[in-house]
Amino acid sequence: MSFQANKQKPLYRWYKYKEAFSADLIAYLLRTYKVCKGTLLDPFAGIGTTLFAGSQLGYDADGIELLPVGQHVITAHDHLLHHITEDELSILKTWRDTQPWQDVSDKKPLNTLRITQGAYPDETEAHIGQYLAAADNESETVNDSLVFALLCVLESMSYTRKDGQYLRWDYRSGRNAGKKKFDKGQILPFGDAITEKLSEMIFDIENNEETYNLFQEPVQYGAIHLHKGSCLNILPTLPPKNYTAIITSPPYCNRYDYTRTYALEHALLGITEKGLITLRQTMLSCTVEIE
Repeated sequence: MSFQANKQKPLYRWYKYKEAFSADLIAYLLRTYKVCKGTLLDPFAGIGTTLFAGSQLGYDADGIELLPVGQHVITAHDHLLHHITEDELSILKTWRDTQPWQDVSDKKPLNTLRITQGAYPDETEAHIGQYLAAADNESETVNDSLVFALLCVLESMSYTRKDGQYLRWDYRSGRNAGKKKFDKGQILPFGDAITEKLSEMIFDIENNEETYNLFQEPVQYGAIHLHKGSCLNILPTLPPKNYTAIITSPPYCNRYDYTRTYALEHALLGITEKGLITLRQTMLSCTVEIE
């Protein structure tokens, strides 16, 4: 049921999203209930487990997602899985092997929120700025892929750990004076974290069944379409009776604040304090109304 089943699963393991359910659950539901081929809908798409698992089984899949982190992960994952070119893959290998951000003198300013200030060691924050500046020199799709890789490792090289709807701070951050000491363990250096993630992504891309499928019929992936925004606004615009099945897991109303849980990611994506408040209010509204 939970994301635990995805943690070692190629392609799904790239980005850790604790609230996701497993890809195997989607396959189980579709096969057990003999859902006829057509289009699936997930109005709370998260990072797209329903979309990608359904697509792999030949279903078209539409998703609606409000949070920018989910939108970026789904868009980048879809491109890397289905549309990446040999030239783009070669560029990612170059980034893995040569770490070109080290040769960049400029640093892109790192957007911060009140709850993310001081989240990284100074050296790591400087490397993130260099990495983003270097990534801006690449094409839009390569840039999106490089930013996606960075989103995947932010927590591992920060002083924070996701804990419910909050970020728990390691004692080395200096933010928890007078509080019980929390030691998250190893904080990865930037170079180690990002090259390891790029290596994992490249390995999975080169070894997925779409690339190497010598002895089986080619996999006929279904089309994936993402609607960005609130399901409260988007659902009424969708054609009636257009879907074979709806598979989703709505957020827990008033229990988890995903804008806080994924604050590092949203700060990196440029969300402001005002934007975060708007996201929080919109998420609460659509969850209450839909449920």
